[in-house]
Amino acid sequence: MTTACARPGCSGTIEDGFCTTCGMAPAAGSATPAAAPVSTPATGGASRSEALTTPRTSAGSLSVRSARTGSTGIGSSRTSSGRTTGSTRRGRLGAGLVEVPPVPSVDPAVAVLANPEVAERKRFCSNCGQPVGRSREGRPGRTEGFCRNCGSAYSFTPKLVKGDLVGGQYEVLGCLAHGGLGWIYLARDRNVNDRWVVLKGLLDTGDSEAMAAAVAERRFLAEVEHPNIVRIYNFVQHPDPKSGTMVGYIVMEYVGGRSLKDLRSERDGGGQLVPLPVGQAIAYALEVLPALGYLHGLGLLYCDFKPDNVIQSEEQVKLIDLGAVRHMADVDSPIYKTDGYCAPELATEGMSPSADLYTVARTLAVLTFNFDYLGAYKETLPPAGDVPVLTRHGSYYRFLTRATSADPDARFESATEMVDQLTGVLREALATEDGQPRPAMSTLFSPERGVFGAGSDDGQPFTGAPAPAAVVAGLPVPQVDTTDPAAGLLATSAATEPAAVIGSLSAAPLQTIEVRLRIARARIEQGDVVGAGRDLDAIAATDPGDWRVTWYRGLTALLANNPAQARVHFDAVYGWLPGEPAAKLALAVAEEHAGNPAAAARYYDLVWRTDHNYVSAAFGLARVRLSAGDRAGCIATLDSVPASSSHYVAAQLLAVRAGVHPVRQSEITEGDLLTAGARLEAVDLDAERRTRLAIHVLDTAMHWVAGMPNRPAIAIAGKRLLGCALTERDLRFGLERQYRSLARLSTDSRQRVSLVDQANTVRPVTWV
Repeated sequence: MTTACARPGCSGTIEDGFCTTCGMAPAAGSATPAAAPVSTPATGGASRSEALTTPRTSAGSLSVRSARTGSTGIGSSRTSSGRTTGSTRRGRLGAGLVEVPPVPSVDPAVAVLANPEVAERKRFCSNCGQPVGRSREGRPGRTEGFCRNCGSAYSFTPKLVKGDLVGGQYEVLGCLAHGGLGWIYLARDRNVNDRWVVLKGLLDTGDSEAMAAAVAERRFLAEVEHPNIVRIYNFVQHPDPKSGTMVGYIVMEYVGGRSLKDLRSERDGGGQLVPLPVGQAIAYALEVLPALGYLHGLGLLYCDFKPDNVIQSEEQVKLIDLGAVRHMADVDSPIYKTDGYCAPELATEGMSPSADLYTVARTLAVLTFNFDYLGAYKETLPPAGDVPVLTRHGSYYRFLTRATSADPDARFESATEMVDQLTGVLREALATEDGQPRPAMSTLFSPERGVFGAGSDDGQPFTGAPAPAAVVAGLPVPQVDTTDPAAGLLATSAATEPAAVIGSLSAAPLQTIEVRLRIARARIEQGDVVGAGRDLDAIAATDPGDWRVTWYRGLTALLANNPAQARVHFDAVYGWLPGEPAAKLALAVAEEHAGNPAAAARYYDLVWRTDHNYVSAAFGLARVRLSAGDRAGCIATLDSVPASSSHYVAAQLLAVRAGVHPVRQSEITEGDLLTAGARLEAVDLDAERRTRLAIHVLDTAMHWVAGMPNRPAIAIAGKRLLGCALTERDLRFGLERQYRSLARLSTDSRQRVSLVDQANTVRPVTWV
């Protein structure tokens, strides 16, 4: 016995443990026998698509690994595959990172069209594409007739009316909408609990190509079963009311809600369409991409993705209108496309998974900003500087740029790869908006191997870019491809020193790309720039397009003291992997070494704001802010290192020094000095480090007081700096005590004598 969902306003039934409408698990103890379904919202219509007859000359399954060369000269080496139904989330749009407003249900009686007709501006001949059925001399256009250009028959009238019984099972209730391949009808399934279904027929029964497309759907769409794709229940036939010719109808799952096109239809006071928030639009894409990946895994192509063909109902998103779906190996059937969304190579190369993914990126662009996507930017994107959302979210712009590249080989290879990078872009975009980090483990890079640029252990000033060798040792490294035959060897190798790694792997029987990359990395860690360059050249010659070669070239350029070239390489990796913090961290270091502190600060900030596991980004951001004279920004960054971090103390010591750093001596205030002193007293330090830092703070305070003889003593009653009043005499006594304490801690006799001499020198003149 089926059970009805007991959630308020939901008319679904519980199947496989989840509701067929809202997708939620039943509330405890709420299962009740299913009754006749109540009203649910109707599907949205789809806009007119254009058919291309130029077939693609080659098609096949998705590659497991690619060494393609893109426009940047790099490619992807990660594995790719379609997502399966088992991995789909229920009620968690946007990977659980962003809250998307649910779309409430509506009464389907409201959605049924009272007077179904195709607007004249949408009437075109299915054979030659010329306008038909248009008004002339004050007379309305004919909804049926013959094309004046080619003579083909056309018909834009519904073939089913309320009360028709199709296939002896489906009672027609009325028209919902019309799309590229036909009318969409709401019906009731008399044989299955009176559930709502959708019937999709042909827009023009004289269109042989459209009929062929519908027949093709009947052949293979029954095997498509994914929670984010509308379900195909049946394929039935019904006679045309005029000719008696049998017309095919697809019986589909009824999906209530609103299409993305409808959600994007609101306008502001000036009449401009209001874009969707970036996070919300990405959330939709993250739901439909696995569905496309699933189709690709079955050897199918969706072909005509656009906002019209995605519906949100409550918290679920589904692909609808499978009329353009085709087999990858099909090189004869017409390709259906929509201008402004379709890939530019369709007319010459045909359809491919890459072209499918292209349409998702174009849809994202249309949803998130206004631009002339049917005219000047029909196949390109506007400059980022002309679009505020792209200026604010640079990684999002890079994502769209790669995904909509004119070169298919430069795009994302698979839906899985696209989801990985888009999720990283979403984390960054959300962190940029609200300042809350959203960390995640990368599938392409290791964690940060060491923190660089943190200054010395006692909080010495961290001025200047970190040493290249320290950067190479600390940056994340690309993960080993687990499908490589030598992956097991690399995982179990005991050698860690560069020389030992080179020796053992050079003699390995398997000289795969992973082994060769590990040898090149060992040479870089050894400082052998020339040898690493030779290795990378050899790898690029046999495995062109691997982005990891470009990554390692960036490291060799940094070691060779060529930051400008390193910046070019890391920028290319960032363009290829816009969701990876590691690429932005490396680019930030290169920009800092190249003398571009503003650019370095921007990338350091993106990384740190998104993921607090990259502590080197915090120290880098603090460093470039201090060098620019922004002491407050520097300290705020250091204070954002969480207390749970093993580098919290180091950050606090640097904050103490930054608080009294003489960027401009006149800018130091009593408050700065007292804050630095209080911060030092609050940090848990050993006696020697605390004493050395106390000497630095007191010495700064003494020179500050001495440099301002007309400045009165601190006005805040009872406030003291490390036990000293802010007078030159008291600060000198404090410094003397600290030097003598440090001398007692020293084990070096010469250093001890020197410290005592310093204590005597700083001591104020007294009678005793």
